[in-house]
Amino acid sequence: MKRLIRRRSEAQAAGEVAAAAAIAMPMADPDPTAAAFFDVDNTMMRGASIYHFARGLASRGLFTSKDLLRFALGQAVFRVRGDENPEHIAKARETALAFVAGSKVDDIIRLGEEIYDEAMADRIWAGTRALAQSHLDAGQRVWLVTATPVELARVIAQRLGLTGALGTVSETVDGVYTGRLVGDLLHGPAKAEAIRALARREGLDLTRCSAYSDSANDLPLLSIVGHPTAINPDSELREYARTNKWEIKDFRTGRKATMIGLPIAAGAGAVAGGVAAAIALRRHYRAT
Repeated sequence: MKRLIRRRSEAQAAGEVAAAAAIAMPMADPDPTAAAFFDVDNTMMRGASIYHFARGLASRGLFTSKDLLRFALGQAVFRVRGDENPEHIAKARETALAFVAGSKVDDIIRLGEEIYDEAMADRIWAGTRALAQSHLDAGQRVWLVTATPVELARVIAQRLGLTGALGTVSETVDGVYTGRLVGDLLHGPAKAEAIRALARREGLDLTRCSAYSDSANDLPLLSIVGHPTAINPDSELREYARTNKWEIKDFRTGRKATMIGLPIAAGAGAVAGGVAAAIALRRHYRAT
């Protein structure tokens, strides 16, 4: 019971931090009480955003193919096992933070913009992008909600012309990462808490809001809005959506696989991606 209370408290703290860090692009004549929330990996984009980012860093020679392979295998293990053990997540987070300390935020953003244009733009699901645009056309704000670091999430949102992004927030001092998180990973229940906090800040009516995800890990998020939709769902989410008569959309072609490219297991997977990115940046700084 104490562990459950602690996890709820951590999720609430992570959500409130993410909402506080959210920056909205201005809109003309917006619908003030409705918004749409989109998960990123395998919902808005094929595969894992942080993995594509890591591959982009590898192609620039900023870390070795062995580092990338280790990261890729770790992602596959987390996805297949569905490993959401809090202790494993915490250990991965601590490892990532040890590497990220000293990295410059501006470098992450600049590299994120370059790599999005090179490797991510053509991985956006056209069907999901059209759904997001339909909300924008209706005057509703559209937010990405992801465990991916908020700086990379913002790059994706900006490139897609969306309102903004809620993501995992890392502490910075004078534009440099300290190696500590502000709050916790934006994962699972924390996403729902982030949306609740954002709704309070923006005056949103969650019964009028929509949410989209591919993963059963996002059931807390999907369950708090009036219009949940399963996008390219995993088997657990597909079954839950059918039982609860939620809308289901699948933009994949051919066999409906649960792994497209290299999907990410939210939470621990996102942090493992952070490790790969941080290794690259740390080696880059040592070489310059």
